[in-house]
Amino acid sequence: MLTSAAFAQGPAGIPWYQTMRRCGQVNFNERDPVELNIDEWLDYWTSLKINALLLNAGGIVAFYPTQVPYHHRSQYLGDRDLFGDFAKAAKKRGIRVVARMDCNYAWEEAWKAHPEWFEQNADGSPRRHDQAPSLYKTCMYSAYFIEQMPAIIREINQLYDVDGFFTNGWPGAEGPSSCHCAECRDFGDSKSPEFRERHLARVLEVWKLWDRTTKQKKWDSVYVGNLGGGIRASTDLQRIAAVAGWFNADHQGRSGSTPIWDCAQQGRVAQCVMKGRTITNVTGSYANSHPLWRHTSKAPEEANMWMAQTTASGMVPWYHWLGGAPKDLRWRETGRRFFDWIAKNERHFVNRRSIATIGVVFSERGNAFYTPPGGGEPAEFLQGLYYALLQTRCPFDFVHEDDLGPETLKKYAALLLPNVALLSDAQCRQLADYRASGGSLLGTFETSLYDERGKRRDDFGLAKLFGIGKMGDVEGPKGNAYYARILRPHDVLRGFEHTAILPGAEFRVPVQATNMDPVLAVLPPYPAYPPEMVYPRTEPTKEPAIVLWEHGRSRLVYVPGDIDRSFWRSGNPDLSRLLQNAVRWLVRERVPVSVEGDGMLEVFAWETEPGFALHLLNYTNPNMLRGWFTETYPVGAQRVRAELPEGVRGNRVDLLRAGTPVPLKRDGRFVEFTVPGVRDYEVAVVER
Repeated sequence: MLTSAAFAQGPAGIPWYQTMRRCGQVNFNERDPVELNIDEWLDYWTSLKINALLLNAGGIVAFYPTQVPYHHRSQYLGDRDLFGDFAKAAKKRGIRVVARMDCNYAWEEAWKAHPEWFEQNADGSPRRHDQAPSLYKTCMYSAYFIEQMPAIIREINQLYDVDGFFTNGWPGAEGPSSCHCAECRDFGDSKSPEFRERHLARVLEVWKLWDRTTKQKKWDSVYVGNLGGGIRASTDLQRIAAVAGWFNADHQGRSGSTPIWDCAQQGRVAQCVMKGRTITNVTGSYANSHPLWRHTSKAPEEANMWMAQTTASGMVPWYHWLGGAPKDLRWRETGRRFFDWIAKNERHFVNRRSIATIGVVFSERGNAFYTPPGGGEPAEFLQGLYYALLQTRCPFDFVHEDDLGPETLKKYAALLLPNVALLSDAQCRQLADYRASGGSLLGTFETSLYDERGKRRDDFGLAKLFGIGKMGDVEGPKGNAYYARILRPHDVLRGFEHTAILPGAEFRVPVQATNMDPVLAVLPPYPAYPPEMVYPRTEPTKEPAIVLWEHGRSRLVYVPGDIDRSFWRSGNPDLSRLLQNAVRWLVRERVPVSVEGDGMLEVFAWETEPGFALHLLNYTNPNMLRGWFTETYPVGAQRVRAELPEGVRGNRVDLLRAGTPVPLKRDGRFVEFTVPGVRDYEVAVVER
């Protein structure tokens, strides 16, 4: 097996970061020059067998003797060079070094000398950091980004042997903020498509400038931006990925009511734009909850599952601690155990492609410009469908809304659109072409009812494709939400044999269908209180509550209600079952991998360099939807049937976490085997 040092070098002609498998970071604070022990830290990072280490160099605070004007040197630095000494020592241990920068704030002395570098409020006052008022918010449209930051990068490049530069907190994935400085005050509405486009153009300009500057010393040095956001991202990640050599997802943990699979979702988002190129995800080893205690350790079960999701979804784990003199060391063994395991099995995490045949369209424009009826986040629609898909245990990928061409879609038997409300005419034509080529589609609620700029259409852009026509505006609950009456048997109604009605959804668009032989019809809402008044007020209708259509090899499903979001909000299992049945009907229950057994699992399936890898993430836990995992709840036997990639002919399955083989049974290219149990995370591999 390659050592960390050898692996970090990379094959000739391939950038080093493309072969990186493990990454670490210690985030300095200003006092660390007098407290941090470099050798002790490097002993730890070496034990994790990391390939690259992120170290604070400059930006807000310089941890080296900078000569760049208004680049604030740590007041505790003295005659020490913390960054330079640490970087040199890391290099001696065969570890690549990436210089961490922060471009978002600078000190009062810089503001007094260059007020034009900084964001302003509407009254002309500068924006200060809410917890550190001596820091002022820089403006990305100012010379600070195109003159000051490149000057700092050039100085570090000249002084030290570094392999890349990373900026904390920029550009972010949440979209632009408004600034009222002289450069920005005439930009208009910060929520408009024009503002978003201007913001993106500046991000790309700055990104390319900083990357060119880093490469002035080494061809394979790289600038790494700070992204993330998961399914809530609204910046155009597709276009950013076109200039990014390395996508870092700063998706460190969860708090509040965030579901445990939030990290896996981030992996799917990043994969759909990077297409196999380097993706890292930061796991904060500290307690990044709300409220915060950033110098105490995260529960080990939670951190372990976060790193497991990172790895399963095809990202490279990046382990992070804040501060150079930790008083709480419980996090260290958690990282050491996980990183040691992936180092021993690293060849099985070199993925060639996902073998999923279901695609889920991810819409950043919807996050930016769509306002759902009833309030809430636009991402709730995708969240509900995601939850239902986890219950099918079918592998699936995300597909970016701007990547709907035939080269991307040809691998998918079915494409799912969870209220993808904003679609251009060109995107609608691409989806029609996909259907014409034999692909199947599912759409919900207001999918295609708006163009790419958020302008409402008179009818759905995909009306002809789904065989529907809009018959009125969105209708919501009147006490009860609407119901769906079962009119006749169908595969999408499996499991509903002993009921005549189902929950519909909270909101719906009234439609008519070309095929007026519905299996479910809308029963309009009626009062929920008082009990004496709870009964229908209208005669039964034939308004479809689901539209099903077949065109040759294609199958089409349209649900006029917000069934996905309603499932997420209510947890009603009937809504999930209907979505699951619809997906299985679309793909004719032919999927490359099926997993049967108890528990709540997420499944990833990859063709890898050695062959095939099936990742099983066990989410069965009372803290699945809130809080942290503090215990694991193992599940029993999982029966697997999988279609192996071409050329994979191994005669046994190895379980990487359990460290044992299990027998397999062959049926042509399909194999069947049983994973005896899954504690938290298991990886089943078959070699070529």
